[in-house]
Amino acid sequence: MNAVRLDPRQMALHRKRKLVNLIALTLSLAAMGFGLFWLIWILFETVRLGIGGLTLQVFTQSTPPPMAETGGLANAIVGSGIMVLLATAVGTPIGVLCGIYLAEYGQRSWLGATTQFINDILLSAPSIVIGLFIYAVVVAQARTFSAYAGVLALALIVIPVVVRTTENMLSLIPHSLREAAYALGTPKWKVIWSVTLKAARAGVVTGVLLALARIAGETAPLLFTALSNQFFTTNLGEPMASLPVTIFKFAMSPYENWQKLAWAGVFLITLGVLALNILARVLFRNKY
Repeated sequence: MNAVRLDPRQMALHRKRKLVNLIALTLSLAAMGFGLFWLIWILFETVRLGIGGLTLQVFTQSTPPPMAETGGLANAIVGSGIMVLLATAVGTPIGVLCGIYLAEYGQRSWLGATTQFINDILLSAPSIVIGLFIYAVVVAQARTFSAYAGVLALALIVIPVVVRTTENMLSLIPHSLREAAYALGTPKWKVIWSVTLKAARAGVVTGVLLALARIAGETAPLLFTALSNQFFTTNLGEPMASLPVTIFKFAMSPYENWQKLAWAGVFLITLGVLALNILARVLFRNKY
């Protein structure tokens, strides 16, 4: 067979495309390497300094005064756990129901379009703005910081994440499943509950886990709402300690014992967020 010959213009165009592709690939790899460099460095420092501060006292004792020989993060760990779990419990049902409405009922309505617009704003809003909003609406009116206000602020961060994930996962469910259920005379609410939502449950759970991982490290909303507490408490009506705020306060202090506890707290949060992300991406990756 005779080889196909390209005219000079085609050959020049071919060389130009190869050059552009090489440049784009090089820049992409450089950007990836730049990001990975800082990520690996951050993780290395977190593990190196965090493990050095981990002791049994971290989990059994409350935050210490400056220069104390003993102390831990028990009150901050418990406080973070309480507020994060309550915020997830409050935000998840609202987010799931709103996502169901957007995917199943509000696709062509003005209310659905407005809800999507507001949800997009909340999804991209800085967390400090949400903290200031709850401060003005709840804390300033009650004239006291409280864990209740912290839960509300974190729930406002959970809701848009769950709404977006639920809407997207329900939109991926084939319409043939709905049509088959309708053909059998199934009412729409039961189709949503027993067919579409059941088929998308893995994606919805993944969204909830990702939202939980996001609020686990939020500091700004809690500074304006729950503030902090030097002592152990489970009373939601008063200020409550949390890991992010404790890390912020201890890391900026000149006291060595506080700095060690701050790095231990950073390591615990990083480990928790990493575990949640792995659970969300690996456990449910083939179940959509």
